Amino acid sequence: MGKSKTRTVRRKPETVSVGLVTVSIYKRTRDIWKVNKRTGNKVKVGKRTIWEVANYVNGRRRLTSFSEHALAIAEAQRIAGLLSSGQSVAANLRADETAEYGNAVAILRNAGIETSLQTVADRYVQFVKITGSEDIIKGAECLVKHNPANREPRTIQQVADELVALKENRQASARYVGDLRARLNTLAKKFSVNVDMVTTSDLQSWFDGMDAAPRTVRNFRQTASTLFKFAEARGYIAKGENPVTSTEKIKSKNGSPIEIYSPKEIRRLLDAAPEGFQPIIAIQAFAGLRSAEVMRLQWQDVKLDRQHIEITAGNAKTASRRIVPILPNLAAWLKSHAKKTGLLFQPNNLTAFNKKQNETSVAAKVNWKANALRHSFISYRVADIQNVAQVALEAGNSPAMIFGHYRELVTPDDAKKWFSIVPQPNATK
Repeated sequence: MGKSKTRTVRRKPETVSVGLVTVSIYKRTRDIWKVNKRTGNKVKVGKRTIWEVANYVNGRRRLTSFSEHALAIAEAQRIAGLLSSGQSVAANLRADETAEYGNAVAILRNAGIETSLQTVADRYVQFVKITGSEDIIKGAECLVKHNPANREPRTIQQVADELVALKENRQASARYVGDLRARLNTLAKKFSVNVDMVTTSDLQSWFDGMDAAPRTVRNFRQTASTLFKFAEARGYIAKGENPVTSTEKIKSKNGSPIEIYSPKEIRRLLDAAPEGFQPIIAIQAFAGLRSAEVMRLQWQDVKLDRQHIEITAGNAKTASRRIVPILPNLAAWLKSHAKKTGLLFQPNNLTAFNKKQNETSVAAKVNWKANALRHSFISYRVADIQNVAQVALEAGNSPAMIFGHYRELVTPDDAKKWFSIVPQPNATK
C-alpha cells in the first residue's frame, strides 16, 4: 500500500478590474506568536487573516498587506484605476504617499498656483543642486532682498550719469567732475548691465587685468566704490551689497618710485612748453602746486605785488587755505602774465591738461614723470632753506608726509641752480 500524498490547495485570488486592468487580492492566514515571559520561547497562540494586494508596476511584483478586507479592495481599485488611465508611477505609490500627493496638489490649488506638482519637484531639485541647500525659504528671502519687486532697474551708465549730475548741482570742482565722469564712463563701458548685476568677482577680475600703475587702479576702485555707495543710498542695490567693499585694496606704494627733474630738464620743459602752458609748469616747479590746484587757480589769486599765491579752501586738496610764496625766479616767469584774469588754464578739463603735458614732454625730449614738478619743488626747497616745517606749510602737507613721500636728497648747490632758472633773454615762443 503506497504512501498517501498531501495536496496543497491554492485558493484563487480575488480580483478587482477597471477597464482591461485586473488587480489580484490574496487572502492569507498567518500564525500569531507570543513570547513566553517565563521561558523566553516563542509560543503560537492563534491565527489571523490578512489580505495582500499585488502591484506589478515597473515590472516587479510588490505585495501590500491589509488587516481589513475593505481596505484591500479600496487599494486594488485605486491601483487598477491608475493603471487603466496610464498613470503607472502614481499607481506605485503607497497609500500614505498618495495622501501626501493629494495634499500637495491641494496646497498648490488653494494658493492659486497652476504649476504642476512635477514641475514644482523639478525646480526644487534644481534649487538644491545650484545652492547646495534645501532651505528654499532662506533662498527666497535672499532673492527678495537683492531683487525687490518695486526696484526700478538702473544700468551702470544711468547711475553714473545721475551721480555726475548730482556732483555738478552741488558745485563740485570742474576738475573733479571731469575726472569722475571719465572714470565712470570707462566703468559703464566695461559693465553694460544693471547696477545690481555686478559682483565682487567681476570687479576684482577687472582690477587685476588693468594694464596700469597701482595708483591708477586704486583710483578706479575708489570711483567704483563711490558709484555703488550712491546706488546703495538710493535703493538701486541692497544695503550692505556694495561689491567693491570686498575687493582687494590697492597700495600705490607698489608702483614706480617718485622721481624729480634735474635743473637741465626743467629748463628744457619750460623752453618747450606750448603757448599759455609755460606759467603752469613754472608754478608747479617753483611753488609746488598740485595739478588739480593749478587747474582751479584764477589769475587774481596770483598776487605778484604781494609776492604770494593764495590757495583757497575750495581749491586746495586738503580743503584748507594756504599762502605760497612767489620766489624771485617764479616772479620772472609770471611777469608777462600780470594783468590776466580768469582761470590760468583753459579749457579747464583733465584731458586737455594731459595733452599739453604730453606736447611739452615730446617737444623737450624729456620723459614726463608723474607728480615730478611738485616733488622737485619740495626736494629742492628743503635743500635750499633746511626747514621741513616751512616747506610743509607751503606745500600743504605735514612734515611727516614730506619726509616719507616727497623729499629726495639733493645738494644745496643743485637747489640754487633750480631756483635761479629764469626766462632766457629775448626768448620768444
